[in-house]
Amino acid sequence: MAKRFVPQKAPINRSLDRGIAILRAFRPGAELLGNGELSERTGLSPATVSRLTQTLTHAGYLEYDSMQRAYRLGAGVLSLGHAMRTGSSVLRVATPLMSGLARRLRINVGLAVQDSDEMVYLESLRSNVRASQRVIVSGHRVPIELTALGRAFLAAAKDPERAALIARLKSKGRKRWPLIERGIAEAAASIKQKNYCIATWQPEVTALATPIVIEGRPVYVLNVSVTSDESAAIWEERLHQPLLDLAAQIRAAIIDLELP
Repeated sequence: MAKRFVPQKAPINRSLDRGIAILRAFRPGAELLGNGELSERTGLSPATVSRLTQTLTHAGYLEYDSMQRAYRLGAGVLSLGHAMRTGSSVLRVATPLMSGLARRLRINVGLAVQDSDEMVYLESLRSNVRASQRVIVSGHRVPIELTALGRAFLAAAKDPERAALIARLKSKGRKRWPLIERGIAEAAASIKQKNYCIATWQPEVTALATPIVIEGRPVYVLNVSVTSDESAAIWEERLHQPLLDLAAQIRAAIIDLELP
């Protein structure tokens, strides 16, 4: 198998890092953000935000609304997302396999990776007959600490990374953190024993997830979910083997991409 090139570590470009933080501040439901709101969301000084928003506007990643005196994401951001999706060899091999299972069992199937302290969907195929209250699409973010996706990732992450991430999550000061931390530990035990975990953090939604770990790749997490009145135990029994079988198929397909 050909060895993957891993670039040597270099000092982080702080200006670029801060500029990306500006773009990350935009979330669904927040079309326009002024410099003050961006400063509050990023923790950057108003002067730094002003300089960065001007640069990002010049580059086409932000648009300035002079009437509202605020910024919205520019077309350049959409172009990057499109390039990522259409150029991803992982999605090219995984999506048909995911689609087949989603249609066959009339369930939802997703593939996600970790991004900061959240999981972001690379692909989401929704075939469950009963729709949930949330609309999950590619690019949708969900919390690591609450979801089967996130807890499966934490179980698979390397110790230093996992410890740092859990410490950051704990610092959010959630009132229910002891309960959440126990759920994370139970999911880790389930991954170790069964290679999948289950979460029911949304009403009537049961989700199972399993990590896909491949050397030289990020940790991918595959999940299946349904919205149903039936118990989580019933759906676990129905879905855990199809989930694990699909994960094995996707893992093999990704490994094949590395072959010369």
